[in-house]
Amino acid sequence: MRTKVALSEVLLETLNRLDGDGILLVAGDPPNPMTIGWSTIGHIWNKDVMNVLVRPVRYTFQFMESEEDFSVCVLPDRYRKELNLCGTRSGRDINKLEVCNLHVEKCSNVNSFFISESTIHFECRIVHKHFLDPATLDPAIIKRYYPQKDYHMVYYGEIVGIFRN
Repeated sequence: MRTKVALSEVLLETLNRLDGDGILLVAGDPPNPMTIGWSTIGHIWNKDVMNVLVRPVRYTFQFMESEEDFSVCVLPDRYRKELNLCGTRSGRDINKLEVCNLHVEKCSNVNSFFISESTIHFECRIVHKHFLDPATLDPAIIKRYYPQKDYHMVYYGEIVGIFRN
């Protein structure tokens, strides 16, 4: 059974997963999971907000651009192989949910879906987005992460629900 929880109850575990094997960003209908390892979680505009970054070349980008919300899912350790596949293969080529034997359910507070196997999931409503601006980005970051000049879109998702299984 899913229980609504406070950000403070899941923040450290979520950040540890980001720093480890990653977590899943889920967007679209049908839903497409994409492993992310970069995100920030904080409080701005009197809202708890999760920022996620998606490059325009990613299949998920089209869903993020056409939808108003998304979910972010934290999976248990035993899903390392699935997290790797969802970060290295495109939903254009395969049905990641089917290949990974993952299941989805409709979110409670937004129109998106979440991964049923997740231990924590965040339901987020997009309140702002912008492309990273290379003119204001540290040149060392550009050199290391953007040699192709394929800058991320940063999505600011107001966290409207956090659930633990």
